[in-house]
Amino acid sequence: MTTNNSVKKFGFADKFGYMFGDFGNDCTFILSSSILMKFYSDVMGVSVGLIGLMMMVARIVDAFTDVAMGQIADRSRPRAKGKFLPWIRRMCGPVAVASFLMYASWFKDMPMTFKIFWMFFTYLLWGSVFYTSINIPYGSMASAVSGDPKDRASLSNWRTIGATLAGTVIGVILPLIVYYTDENGNSVLSGTKVTVMALVLSILAVICYMLCYTLTTERVKVEQKTEKFNFIELVSSLVRNRALVGIVVASICMLLVQLTSQTMNTYVYPNYFGNTQAQSVAGIVGMIVTFVCAAFTVKLSQKFGRKELAVFGSVFGAVIFFIMFILHTDNAWLFVGMYSLSYIGLAIFSLICWAMITDVIDDTEVQTGERSDGTIYSVYSFARKLGQAASSGVSGALLSMIGYTIDTAYNPDVVNGIYNITCLVPAIGFLLLALVLIFLYPLSKKRVENNAKVLAEKAN
Repeated sequence: MTTNNSVKKFGFADKFGYMFGDFGNDCTFILSSSILMKFYSDVMGVSVGLIGLMMMVARIVDAFTDVAMGQIADRSRPRAKGKFLPWIRRMCGPVAVASFLMYASWFKDMPMTFKIFWMFFTYLLWGSVFYTSINIPYGSMASAVSGDPKDRASLSNWRTIGATLAGTVIGVILPLIVYYTDENGNSVLSGTKVTVMALVLSILAVICYMLCYTLTTERVKVEQKTEKFNFIELVSSLVRNRALVGIVVASICMLLVQLTSQTMNTYVYPNYFGNTQAQSVAGIVGMIVTFVCAAFTVKLSQKFGRKELAVFGSVFGAVIFFIMFILHTDNAWLFVGMYSLSYIGLAIFSLICWAMITDVIDDTEVQTGERSDGTIYSVYSFARKLGQAASSGVSGALLSMIGYTIDTAYNPDVVNGIYNITCLVPAIGFLLLALVLIFLYPLSKKRVENNAKVLAEKAN
């Protein structure tokens, strides 16, 4: 890995462009994690347990497609725009179309067998094939944009800002548009409006991807891997990589918090509180919290270390969610206020996690002498999808256990169960995240700085 000094220096255009990449990613990803389960349960009439099972099955498929795409990315021949950027342009159209097709409300009167088939087919096509083929190169690209750990921390910050913007668009605007009030005064999801919003977000995703492709520059030359692929050797080396195992498990815990919150918010606000306006405000508050944290996170991570800062954030988030569970408030605005405090913990980890994976890539090169950005990032991406599966599976299973169906959606026992799930699962996820970072993830501030010095000397 060498730096190309003939291209322009790292600057605002790179950060802005990289931000748009995750904005594009999350136009479809956050839509799926926040509304897909409710769309298929409330509009299409599919069992929440079956929806959760589908999402878990898809993650098993991802075990193969993510690693395969990581190998493809590592073995790609660098072109004029670099090694990873060309994949953004190639795959932005297919991932957007596949996302739109998942929300085919025009099939709601079809036989249940067909609706289940369509749900599985489009979800696998979107997540396991097309999303993978654009997300793996996009994430791997961070190492090629700059070799400086400070620049990478900045990219991680801007990536999270992009995700936050997408989350705000979806979290704030979506509840105000896709719900209507029925004759009983209940907030009910409109399938047709969800489909229209999915189309709008798919178009927005393509625009964001092309801005990422245009504004971002790969200035670190990552050589093409040509050696013969040995799957057993790859798995063996990855399992022995403690830093990678640590960030993998930590990411699963983090996504258990993040995605369970997103999924359950689509149930707790309309069903328990009967207040979708509060759901929109929660989305705005989440954006504000993330932007405030973004202003300080890079400097704090430089002073205290990324691992150390993430531990603080996860413990703080766990405490707030446990307090929310104990209070069991029926005041939607108090809930929003407590949720905004818990979001500080999530925002801190989200802002630095992408820099942490580049730390893992650097540590692996120092330990083994080989650099495999695409392969390592693909394993990390798969871990994130495991977190998504865990969230979907847990949410679906627990909603089934409390008896949630279209007919029982507003039953007092069911809505109280929804509240408990919304608080307890993220609280446990935060607690597990803190324990993993403390006892499993080894990349302290001192070790990260030492790795950067070793690689700088190697490059010179």
